[in-house]
Amino acid sequence: MLASDTEWPAGRVARVAGRISQYGWSLAHRGSMPPSARSAVEDIQRALARGGVKEVAFRAEVQPAGKVTLGLVWPSPVVEPAVGYPDLGVLILVDGALPEPWLRSPAAVPGARPAPSADPRLLERTLRERLPDAVGATEEEIAAAEARLGVTLSDELKVLYRVTRVDYDDDFEEADRAGEAVGCELSGLDHLYAIDGALRHHSWDVDAKRAVSTAPDAAVQGLAGSPGWIGFGSNGGDEFAVDLTPGPGGHFGQIILVDHEKGLGAHLVADSLTDFVLGRLREECRDLREDQRPAVARIGTGRLETIQDAVHPALEVLSIDAWDGPPFSLAPVAELPRLRTLTASPGALANPMEIAGLTGLEFLELGAHEWRVLLDAGAVPRTLKAAAVTVRDQAHLPVVAIANEILSLWDRPQIVQTLIEGSLDAATQPA
Repeated sequence: MLASDTEWPAGRVARVAGRISQYGWSLAHRGSMPPSARSAVEDIQRALARGGVKEVAFRAEVQPAGKVTLGLVWPSPVVEPAVGYPDLGVLILVDGALPEPWLRSPAAVPGARPAPSADPRLLERTLRERLPDAVGATEEEIAAAEARLGVTLSDELKVLYRVTRVDYDDDFEEADRAGEAVGCELSGLDHLYAIDGALRHHSWDVDAKRAVSTAPDAAVQGLAGSPGWIGFGSNGGDEFAVDLTPGPGGHFGQIILVDHEKGLGAHLVADSLTDFVLGRLREECRDLREDQRPAVARIGTGRLETIQDAVHPALEVLSIDAWDGPPFSLAPVAELPRLRTLTASPGALANPMEIAGLTGLEFLELGAHEWRVLLDAGAVPRTLKAAAVTVRDQAHLPVVAIANEILSLWDRPQIVQTLIEGSLDAATQPA
């Protein structure tokens, strides 16, 4: 990594950082990765495997004369690895905490009804023709499934399991035939489940900066999950669900596809289970952009130019990038009721103490200097659930020390770091 750093040969301090696990790496350095660095990474991966260590993060500062300070950060249950923070990650301040959109419950849609195409009799007749020897579930078993899930299943879904209960424990061939008859890899009655937002949460560094709403005419609510999204099958990766909590423009019992690569929302694939089984598929054509005003705003070069441009009662996420102009004041957003995420590049804030007036923050990402100001003043918001420390141009080694101060405010376990000092001789220095 040092071989591609242009500052060190110029007589300046060089700083490199990264994260290496047994199966991958994230290295923040200038230039492309030379073969020698790749070979070194592979050596480290083999050493981690031998030692039974999943990963190690590091940050190194190299003086022009070759003196090196290397900090090794060991895996911690309170740190969530993140690509944007190669040497540390996101600090989890509350066990099991999720960003607010992943906790959002479905809105009530009074008057939601099954689609005109929902036809339990046609569905049952079709399934019995395709599965003449199938063994169905009893009414008592269906009622037990409803009690377990805490919902009343749609009439169509009940029909499906009256025809075939799909018991993989007893007959895999019957399960395969049932899947072919329905049009997906079908789950058994005992394996029906509600798609929970917690199952789709990816990482705080990405999810805390997202916000999704449901349009007035949307067929599917823009949720991470719902107790009314009853997963009944898959296409080998994504989940098909019967939607019992549709959007304002949807139908009770419609079929949706929950993408495993996305954390929010779902796609409409059929107005009813009858349509799904008969192959009458459709898709709601909607732009599900998550980065548009008023919920999410980004300030800085090439984006909004002032904080005032972002002010809106619905603002949830505010990101402030470094730019060539003067630093920003947070005063215009102090009274916004829904602001929950603030990220600010090092040096982007005129007065970090203004953060103390933001009473609803759950995620805060700041530079080391800004965190130092808040810590010294005892002004770190106690509403936080997660936090991150960023640096400019790998400029700080004491990131772990600052992180541990933040963690101590929540009585969280401390991050373990090993500091090693040494020197590189002339033979190892870049030409």
